Amino acid sequence: MSSSSSVGRGEGPSSSRSRRRAGNDVWPEPFVEDLAMLVAIDASRSGGRLAAAQALTLIFQVCSTWQAVSHSDLLWQNLTRQIWNRHELLRQTWREEYIYWHQTANNFLHHRYIYNTLHFMPENNEDDENNNSLSCRRLQLSDYHLAVGFSDGSVQLFFLPRRLHLSTFHPHHRDRLGRFSRAVSGIILSDVQLVFASLDGDIHVVAIGDAALPRRAHFGDVVNDGALVDFTGSDQWWVGLYAGVPGRAFQIWNRETEELVFVGGELTDPEALMGWHILTELTEMVGRIRVTTRETAVACTSLQLMAIDLRNQGIIIRAQPSRRGLIVASFDARNETLVAVDSRGMARVRRADDLEEICRFNVRGDNQRGVVGCMNGGYALMWIGSVIRVWDIEHGACLYSLRERIGNNNAIIADERYVAACSSDATIHLWDFGAQ
Repeated sequence: MSSSSSVGRGEGPSSSRSRRRAGNDVWPEPFVEDLAMLVAIDASRSGGRLAAAQALTLIFQVCSTWQAVSHSDLLWQNLTRQIWNRHELLRQTWREEYIYWHQTANNFLHHRYIYNTLHFMPENNEDDENNNSLSCRRLQLSDYHLAVGFSDGSVQLFFLPRRLHLSTFHPHHRDRLGRFSRAVSGIILSDVQLVFASLDGDIHVVAIGDAALPRRAHFGDVVNDGALVDFTGSDQWWVGLYAGVPGRAFQIWNRETEELVFVGGELTDPEALMGWHILTELTEMVGRIRVTTRETAVACTSLQLMAIDLRNQGIIIRAQPSRRGLIVASFDARNETLVAVDSRGMARVRRADDLEEICRFNVRGDNQRGVVGCMNGGYALMWIGSVIRVWDIEHGACLYSLRERIGNNNAIIADERYVAACSSDATIHLWDFGAQ
C-alpha cells in the first residue's frame, strides 16, 4: 500500500513524504479517484456519456498527483462499467476499453460507420410447409456474434469479426398448433450461449462452439399459457411475455437453474384473441418485453407500458396507460431507458424504473404505423419508409439518417457498436460503428 493511501485511510504511521503532502494540502490518491468518478458520472448524466471524458481531462490537469490517478486501471474499470455498462475486458487495459467505447459512441454521434450485408439462404426443410416464405422474426447481438431467428423456428448464427455464417439451429420437433407456432419469438445471446424461444412456448439452449444439438429447456404449453409473444433475459433471469390466457402475461425463470419462479400478470389480457391469431397468421406485434440493468423488466402493448420487479415475483412497479395507443414494434429498452412511439408519431424516451419522461421527438413518415425501433445506451433508431433515422436520447435531437435504404424491414437491433436490420429480400444489413 502506498504511503499516500495510508494517510487517506488512516492506516499506519505516515512517512515524511506523506506528511509533506498533507502539509501542502495534496489530497490522497484514493480520494482523487473517488472525486474523478463522481465528476465523470455527474457529467455523463447532465451532458451525455461523451461529456465524461472532458470532465476527466479537467480533473487530471489540476496537478501531477491528480494526473497520476489517470494511470489507475481500477478507476478506468469502474468508469467503463458505470458509463458504458461494459463488464468484460476485451482490450489489454481498462483505460483502452474506456477509450474504445468513447470513440465508438463518438462515431455514432458523427455518422461514421462501415456498412456490410450478410445473406441467409432458406434451407430445404421438408418438414416446413412454410419454407418458401421464410422471414426474419428476431435479431440479437453479442460482442462477436449475431443471431437471426426465423418464422420456421430456426436460428442462424454469424461471427461478426469475419462476417461468417457459423451454424443453423433448429428446435425439437413437436405437434404444431398453427402455421407460425414454431416461429422464433425471442433470443438471448452471449458469446458462449444462445437461448431461443418460439411462439408455442418452447425454449432451447445452445452452447456456442459445441457440436451438440439444441437442448429443450422448457416445453411450452400453449393451451394453458397462451402464445409466447416475446422472450428476453439477463445474467440472472429469463422473462417471457404471453398472450392468450387471462392472468398469465408474465413468466419468469431463474436463468442458472432454469426453474420457473413466477407466473401471473394481466398486461396482455385485452390482447388475448390476438395471441391466438399470431399462431396462424402474420399480425401486428402483440407485445414486447425487455430486462433493464436494475433487475426490472419493462413491457409494452398497444395500450400501456408496465415495469415489473423481477426479484419480487413480478410485482408491478409502475403502469402507464396510453391514450393514443402505442406502436409495439417501435418499443425498446436499454440499460435504464426505454423508447416507444404512439399512434400519432410521437416518440417518448422514459426512465425504465418509474416510466418518467426524459424527452420526446416526432417520428414522421408516410408509413408511420409501420415504424420499427430499437436503441442502445445513447441513441434511438427508427426504421420508417425504408430509411433508418437516429435520435439522441438525452435531448431528442434528430442526428441523421443512415445512407443505405433497405426496403421493407422485418427486424432491427442495435448495441453500442453495431446496428443490424433484416429486410424482406433475405438480406441482413450490418452497420459497424466500432473505433478502427
